[in-house]
Amino acid sequence: MIAPVLRKAPHDELVRYRRYFHAHPELSMQEFETAAYIERELAPCGFDEIRTKVGKTGILATLKGGKPGPVTLLRADMDGLPVQELSDVEYRSQKEFVMHACGHDGHMAILLCAAKWLAAHRDEVAGTIVFCFQPGEEGSHGNLLMIDDGALEKPHVDRVFALHLFSGLEVGKVGIRDGAFFACSDRFTLRIAGRGGHGGMPDLAIDPVVAASHIVTMLQTIVAREVAPREPVVVTVGRIESGTTFNVIPDSATLMGTVRVLNDEIRQSMPQRLERIVKGICEALRVTYEFEYDFGYPPTINEPEMNDVVRAVAYRALERDCIVDPYPIVMWSEDMSYMQQRRPGAYFIVGTHGKHLGGYPQHSARYDIDEHALDIGFTMMTNLALIG
Repeated sequence: MIAPVLRKAPHDELVRYRRYFHAHPELSMQEFETAAYIERELAPCGFDEIRTKVGKTGILATLKGGKPGPVTLLRADMDGLPVQELSDVEYRSQKEFVMHACGHDGHMAILLCAAKWLAAHRDEVAGTIVFCFQPGEEGSHGNLLMIDDGALEKPHVDRVFALHLFSGLEVGKVGIRDGAFFACSDRFTLRIAGRGGHGGMPDLAIDPVVAASHIVTMLQTIVAREVAPREPVVVTVGRIESGTTFNVIPDSATLMGTVRVLNDEIRQSMPQRLERIVKGICEALRVTYEFEYDFGYPPTINEPEMNDVVRAVAYRALERDCIVDPYPIVMWSEDMSYMQQRRPGAYFIVGTHGKHLGGYPQHSARYDIDEHALDIGFTMMTNLALIG
């Protein structure tokens, strides 16, 4: 017997939740009010269990369905970003320098509506569903914290799914890709020590700014000349600090950057590649250095079999021309990768770019979405629980 497919979404409720979350953002690992609100909304719905304070502020709501099937975890992230919102919509952030600039407000609205709808129709649910509201995706490893706190056990989770709203894709469409979809997110810090002096007498100084400038340029040769063109790699220096005025050579300079890679073998080699260039330039220019490299979120890898479940939902619930498969790789990172290292899983994207909204990129101070994207996300997440 073919499982039913839900195509109608509670648009008004989705919008109401999304706008509430957008107006009341909280930073990573500080989602106390957000979690309390979600718990209040879930409490009367008859879940078999609601666990709170998982990974500090996370919530897990468990629903045993009326049909046989696997234990499926559906996840939404809760945290906002330290961004001052510049839009003037009525639901703009009510907190200074905190904003939902990445779509997490929509993720929560989608999962909360899906959880409530499925709880009211549990006889149609295949297996057991764990609704995971996760803290700290924006750099705080909240997914890993929830795993350490038992998120994948009691019940033992068999498979995991998540989505991300994406301004780079038209509203109404979903993007699917087997294998590596999102890159790792590693970071490095380089401190260069020279000898300060007068800007008009550089021969009496040892200039760390010149060294930093050469390093920024030369690091790109790793991407251009050391790694095969078929392997996506990004090395970005996002911050340089040095000096106090125009005519003084400073004593030191500090560089901070990120490395994005899909291939794990290449990823493991990047600290050595970067430091080899740093060391050579610093020796040539008579400065000394301290180099730190931190491995962050691993690449997000989709299991083809789990993606087939996503495809089955998409092809039955959406129009065929709404599905972009395979979607090009995306060099952002996502800490859902931790759960997908431990359980078979799939992560897909949902387009938010409409005619009048959704054009600003993720993390922009003017980020917003075409809210019809919420309907697509709800349809996908709900049917992942129905089809099994």
